[in-house]
Amino acid sequence: MLGEPFPARAWGAEHLTVAERAAKALDVGSDQFGGEQCPEVIVELVRSGRVTEERVDESVRRLLREKFTLVLFENPYVDPDRAEETVGAGEFTALGEAARRRSPTVLTNHGLLPLEGRPNLYVRGISEQVAAAYGNVVADPVDADLAVLRLRTPHEERPGLFESFFHSGSPAFPEDELKEILRLLDAVPTPVCVILERPAVRPEIAAKAAALVADYGASDTALLDVAFGRARAQGRLPFELPHSMAAVEASRLDAPDDTEDPVFPYGHGLNL
Repeated sequence: MLGEPFPARAWGAEHLTVAERAAKALDVGSDQFGGEQCPEVIVELVRSGRVTEERVDESVRRLLREKFTLVLFENPYVDPDRAEETVGAGEFTALGEAARRRSPTVLTNHGLLPLEGRPNLYVRGISEQVAAAYGNVVADPVDADLAVLRLRTPHEERPGLFESFFHSGSPAFPEDELKEILRLLDAVPTPVCVILERPAVRPEIAAKAAALVADYGASDTALLDVAFGRARAQGRLPFELPHSMAAVEASRLDAPDDTEDPVFPYGHGLNL
């Protein structure tokens, strides 16, 4: 309803007017329209008799019930002193960091993990300052005992402000990037960590990495703690990792485990 830069996605209702779309949403039980600024549409639906006041009252009652449950009327304001004591408190931060250390998923380990001592480390995608607490950071993989590579699942850039908020398109690594990654894996033993904001497609990396770990937004410190045996990763894959884009395109879009011959199945994860 807002148009650009947030065009409406009225899938299946493109032929309906704005008012007809709003009425249909109310017919199926919607109580509010998020992000919209067009109350006149609802007012006109009521005036025309298409939507009854009783139907509006149903939504009002449901919404007010939630607000009363949350005590938004009796005590709507946060105590700033209490908030300062609570938000970011050491106890809660420690719990969050502990969860981060447990969350990575070890997909493969060819006898490399856990790492020992203070090796010469070549890092890419990892903070050199953080890595320096675990080993001697070098600028060239030739001088490294091992490399630590952290990757993000690829995505395709999409036009428009709204679509830029979401990563979509092919999750396969571009060929040039893949060749560079594989050269590093051939040159030095390398544990690879992939940030799985969405499933990645590249069995070649899984085959060549000395160890492969998936994470879902853990800090560099948390990942290196896992790699050096200071923390125990307990994560399991929340979706399978497909073998190819062809398998993705042939699968059901609403299932986390429907691709043919996945590299790693749903629920996979090793214990170190």
